[in-house]
Amino acid sequence: MNEENAITVQAIKAHISLNVRNIGQSVEFYKKMLGIEPSKVRNGYAKFDVQNPPLNLALNEIPFNERGALSHLGIQVASTADVLAMRERWARAGLNTRDEMQTSCCYAVQDKTWVSDPDGNEWEVFVVLEDNLPEVNGTGVSACCATAPANLVNLTR
Repeated sequence: MNEENAITVQAIKAHISLNVRNIGQSVEFYKKMLGIEPSKVRNGYAKFDVQNPPLNLALNEIPFNERGALSHLGIQVASTADVLAMRERWARAGLNTRDEMQTSCCYAVQDKTWVSDPDGNEWEVFVVLEDNLPEVNGTGVSACCATAPANLVNLTR
């Protein structure tokens, strides 16, 4: 597409819609994880209008047996201090967290912390410390890109 035909779109925020097994449990988890109340709650539905980072998160109560095709979700932050601050906020809210510091993931060195929602959807908060690392094992896939369910450890004091 050449510049004269380019259309400029101003995105407001990303939207993620997750299927959940139990809307009540999921609302309680996301209230703790995000630190805000939902902006809308209906029978089998909830919406969180997150300002930082800009995100429209919708939860839909739909029965399912297996995890879907979703690998994981994440919020990229500016520093390791931000990662640790989010971990502390989650721990104070009673969420189980798991840290990965100085880990090589997705061809980058990252510091990160994780939580898992009631349906097993994993969320990471991460900072990229060094990017565009070379491929090491020749498989074309960085080891962490195939996320397995986390064994979370409660780091609350």
